[in-house]
Amino acid sequence: MMNLAEFEGRIYGALPWRVAPDAVGDFVEVTGDDHERWSSLAPPGFAAAALFAVAPDLLAELYQHSVIHGEQTFAWKGPITIGDLVDVTGTVTRVRERGGVFFVTFEMTAGSILSGTSLFLASGEAIPAGEPGFERPEPPHGYRGEPGEGELSASRADLIRYASATRDWNPVHWDHEAAVAAGFPGVVVHGLLQAAWALRVFTEANQESPRSARFRFRNPLLPARPIGVSVEGVQVTLSDVDTEYLTATISTSDE
Repeated sequence: MMNLAEFEGRIYGALPWRVAPDAVGDFVEVTGDDHERWSSLAPPGFAAAALFAVAPDLLAELYQHSVIHGEQTFAWKGPITIGDLVDVTGTVTRVRERGGVFFVTFEMTAGSILSGTSLFLASGEAIPAGEPGFERPEPPHGYRGEPGEGELSASRADLIRYASATRDWNPVHWDHEAAVAAGFPGVVVHGLLQAAWALRVFTEANQESPRSARFRFRNPLLPARPIGVSVEGVQVTLSDVDTEYLTATISTSDE
């Protein structure tokens, strides 16, 4: 097993990232956004694709560990223009260990338009699966549950499409056995897909583009489980009647 403390200071890239029209189109579709609105620019949530231009190289080196995305921040310095080619660099700026779990801070820059900071939690052992009945059968591939008005949900097929658009192929989002080994009852919805939902609803409510956002992934969301989105000022929450899944602070100013 690797000593993850040695990862501190590692640099990944610079790697070229093209804002590909097909990938943006798939992202818009799977996040429920408006194609007419995003004909020349990509939605802010497409920042996830910039992150995963370099993050897979880090995650590939952590293949012996179960990895969970704990928090994410993004700062937008300008729009993400479809067709642009941007150099992306990632750096492991900090590694700390607590209770056998490593907290890996990974900072990303994409040209002069975007930056972000990720907190990945990496464990050397599988997380205990919990009580009997913890593991759940997967819903049908294209089933989204029965979301009510204003609710959102994702099918397992949606997770594959999102992964294809952003290159976020962490196996906990598509491989049942890998997800259970990581301590989940089955595959889970990408945290950054939920972040894209939060950004979409926020911008629709405010009619302004975000300049910065911080997302905290509170609990795993399973496919076909509908959730609601509430916006109160700069605070956005994704939840159902029992559980908060994501909380976000989104700002439209540079302050």
